[in-house]
Amino acid sequence: MAGQSRKWMILVATIWIQAFTGTNFDFSAYSSEFKSVLGVSQVQLNYLAVASDLGKAVGWSSGLALMYVPLWVVLFVSAFMGFFGYGIQWLVITNVITLPYFVVFMLCLLAGCSICWFNTVCFVLCIKNFPANRPLAISLTVSFNGVSAALYNLAAKSFDSSSSDLYLLLNAFIPLLTSIAALIPILRQPPVNHLPTDAVKRDRLIFLLLNFLAVITGLYLLVLHPGDPSSARILFCGAIILLILPLAIPGVVYARDWFHRTIYSSIRVDSTSFILVDHDDLQLHKEFMSQENSPVINVVSYTGSDDAYPNRIIEEVTKSREGFFVRIIEGDRLVMLGEDHKANKLIRRIDFWLYYFAYFFGGTIGLVYSNNLGQISQSLGLSSTTSTLITLYSAFSFFGRLLSAAPDILRMKFYFARTGWLALALLPTPVAFFLLAGTGSEMALQVGTALIGLSSGFIFAAAVSITSELFGPNSVGVNHNILITNIPIGSLLYGLLSALVYDANATEDIQMLPANSLVCMGRQCYFWTFVWWGCVSVFGLASSALLFARTRSVYDQFEKNRRSSEL
Repeated sequence: MAGQSRKWMILVATIWIQAFTGTNFDFSAYSSEFKSVLGVSQVQLNYLAVASDLGKAVGWSSGLALMYVPLWVVLFVSAFMGFFGYGIQWLVITNVITLPYFVVFMLCLLAGCSICWFNTVCFVLCIKNFPANRPLAISLTVSFNGVSAALYNLAAKSFDSSSSDLYLLLNAFIPLLTSIAALIPILRQPPVNHLPTDAVKRDRLIFLLLNFLAVITGLYLLVLHPGDPSSARILFCGAIILLILPLAIPGVVYARDWFHRTIYSSIRVDSTSFILVDHDDLQLHKEFMSQENSPVINVVSYTGSDDAYPNRIIEEVTKSREGFFVRIIEGDRLVMLGEDHKANKLIRRIDFWLYYFAYFFGGTIGLVYSNNLGQISQSLGLSSTTSTLITLYSAFSFFGRLLSAAPDILRMKFYFARTGWLALALLPTPVAFFLLAGTGSEMALQVGTALIGLSSGFIFAAAVSITSELFGPNSVGVNHNILITNIPIGSLLYGLLSALVYDANATEDIQMLPANSLVCMGRQCYFWTFVWWGCVSVFGLASSALLFARTRSVYDQFEKNRRSSEL
């Protein structure tokens, strides 16, 4: 029992780490002041946001470090990278020191890299301590990364609601303090023991309750807004209590289980699976597919001398009927889920590139949009609403991450391939951008921000599961790192587009700040950016729809085999 309680303490510690280390999401809160202090253009400011995202490209270094040093050392290296990266930026923005632009760029890169190292620590903790419910642990903890901006917004307003540079100071200290708080549970990790079936089911019930509590936390951060520092402090303390409350959930469930041995079966959580590709199901699926494919292959490959002429005619007729669209749908399709793809095989797959472009044209644009929220609200004369927009994006990103579990929760009543859910999740993005281009009202800005946060949050959370299902669980680490190379590329290209449009329109309605940085005012500052982003996101939606059309049959076959095995 002591070991079981310690693993839940580790899960809560992981939630804390994720909740307070999504520091890249509050960039828009201080970007306008940073731009003024540095005296840079919008293009140069965009490069600083790219530097933070570029840190994800070197996230593999954390895995390399784990080969030589303990996990807690990697945790504190992450914390100190963020401490120095954000801390020195705070000294710059408060005019304590002056640094050249290139050094500030490297500080942003260092801070961005720290986020990836924190994520690696969290993944390792979940994988090691929850082998039977690994996807549940990862999806729950990753979801809390989406509320970081809302939490930092409350923390900043608790001290001074008018100081945007305070965000950088909090970004430097809070992850370090969180790492210290998480140290004891990490050092006291229990030995990994095989859990009986009833214990696995009980853990799934606990995860279900933890997800329900997470929804309450998200609604709390979304609905309640502080009016002054005193109310902000009260709300921030309430948020901390909600983050500590998960510690009590396992104890309640264990107590009820002690007195009511049949509680789990009465709730019927056992009928719901929270992961699509389970190792046992995957192996059974492969056996089914090998049995079903072998006779088909024999029929297709057989070309006896007597049937050579008819077969050749059939082949020619078939080829003549195949159009471009049919070849795209049918060519080089996956034959089963979970087949491991090495990197050289991965990049030759049409399905991978459809998936890559769906992410690149969808989720990554949402991240770039959040980086530009400060300038977007300022250009529309709504600077006072920047913190509200950040909280809105953060909260709906959190809900989107939680909704990524919908394919599994609804699986028994309504089965739909996860790639289909991905396509549905991308639908709000073009709608939001065209809405933003069509009107510059405050209501449209809030609705668009919420839709983009919801869409991108779902994509960020579902990406690991989709990568594992389509291209194999054993290679998911390498393959997912290849996938997220689209983030720094998209951050550079989309951000550069928006910056060029912004600076071009600033020449007509210019306001000169002391640092000689240009400020654009009016809808024209981002109108064409929203139009282009909306058109690009349509391509992402089309890529995801095509991916769904190509993979639907293997998902249906897998589900059919899984249900057959349960009979």
